Amino acid sequence: MSLTLGKGCIPWLGNRVLITGARSSRLISSCRPLLNSSKVPGSSQPDQTNQTIESNESKSSASHIADNGTARHGFDPKKPRKPLSRIALGQEPGKQGPISSARQPGFINWTAAGIFLAVGGGLTWYFQREKKRIAIRKEEEANQSVGMPSIGGPFSLIDQNGNKFTDKDMLGKFALLYFGFSMCPDICPEELENMSNILDDINKPGEEHRLLPVFITCDPNRDSPEVLKAYLAEFHPDIIGLTGSYEDIKQTCKEYRVYFSTPPDLKAGDEYLVDHSIFFYLMDPEGRFVEALGKNYTPEQVNERIKSHMDAWVPQSQREQKSKGFLSGLFS
Repeated sequence: MSLTLGKGCIPWLGNRVLITGARSSRLISSCRPLLNSSKVPGSSQPDQTNQTIESNESKSSASHIADNGTARHGFDPKKPRKPLSRIALGQEPGKQGPISSARQPGFINWTAAGIFLAVGGGLTWYFQREKKRIAIRKEEEANQSVGMPSIGGPFSLIDQNGNKFTDKDMLGKFALLYFGFSMCPDICPEELENMSNILDDINKPGEEHRLLPVFITCDPNRDSPEVLKAYLAEFHPDIIGLTGSYEDIKQTCKEYRVYFSTPPDLKAGDEYLVDHSIFFYLMDPEGRFVEALGKNYTPEQVNERIKSHMDAWVPQSQREQKSKGFLSGLFS
């Protein structure tokens, strides 16, 4: 089949175009609107050429298309279509080039993620630690605030070795004080056992001792230095036992707000018990009162609170500076 198209169909092909074969149907179909609208100049009859094109187009294409209804458009939905090419521009077929970093699968850089988690975890730990330390410090300041009874003060007593011991000898370390007596049947031995466990947990062997344990008797009439030395050796070798005259013991108990009483009209050799307060008194390395720990805490809780106070403590000079810092204002 040969066909001559006019100039109005495909202007950019020139004055005349020759189309042959059955594969010309798509090109003819795309030109149909122009062909149908073309008429012979000066004539009122339809162009006979257009009718011939449409008839030949249908006959030649119907045999190659499953659906004859699509023959007029040159498209058959039942025929498989060739997939789009996924070869990158400028790349030869059959060769796969490197994938750029911008198109690599996934969006997580594991090194950056690890650094982020490490820094985030460190900051979280630091802020939680600072928050806890500031809260403990505020609790200590509340115990020492105006209107609260002052606990602690100067004293001068004798230790179990017969040496003079004063409040100045406790400076530089945390001190844990307990008031009792050697003839106590149950409470004092139990509390001294708890003190021994605290010492074993805090004062590690081979390290500088951070906690100074002190036992002050409320019964100086019977607790001589020799008696205290033998008594305290049954619990822990680091416990310092203090005794003195009745007036010295009474004044020391007054400084620490410790209540104690002995029966009146005692005679030599009489058996008696001494009623006294049951508290551990924690003092900081500057001799300031920190907290009184009584029976409202379990031995484990007493141990944890002592360690918390020790970890949170800073000297008074640094405490005044940090009270004006950012973290104090943040957690206040």
